[in-house]
Amino acid sequence: MTRVKRGKIARKKREKILKYTKGFRWGRKSKERAAKEALLHALSRQFKGRKEKKRNYRQLWNVKINAALRPEGINYSRFINALKKKKIALNRKILADLAENEPATFKKIVEFVK
Repeated sequence: MTRVKRGKIARKKREKILKYTKGFRWGRKSKERAAKEALLHALSRQFKGRKEKKRNYRQLWNVKINAALRPEGINYSRFINALKKKKIALNRKILADLAENEPATFKKIVEFVK
């Protein structure tokens, strides 16, 4: 049987792990054992992080909309309810953007809903 040298394969395996941990802090980006451990935790938490990001953005949009509505004399929950009754299909992301960057347009929407 011929001799098998595994240097190439082992190196590729190590480089692959280190490529994934690029940008990690301290020795976790350059030391193989630390990188492996860091990657193990990072991969198990990435799914949760993506879900949390969506949750955080929705909270932020709600706060922005509510802040813009208070001077108009209506609160967030009543506004959203009125939007649904009038069958206006604007999502919270768009409403928050309008409230922040286009206050005149947002005011017209509020007046229409009232």
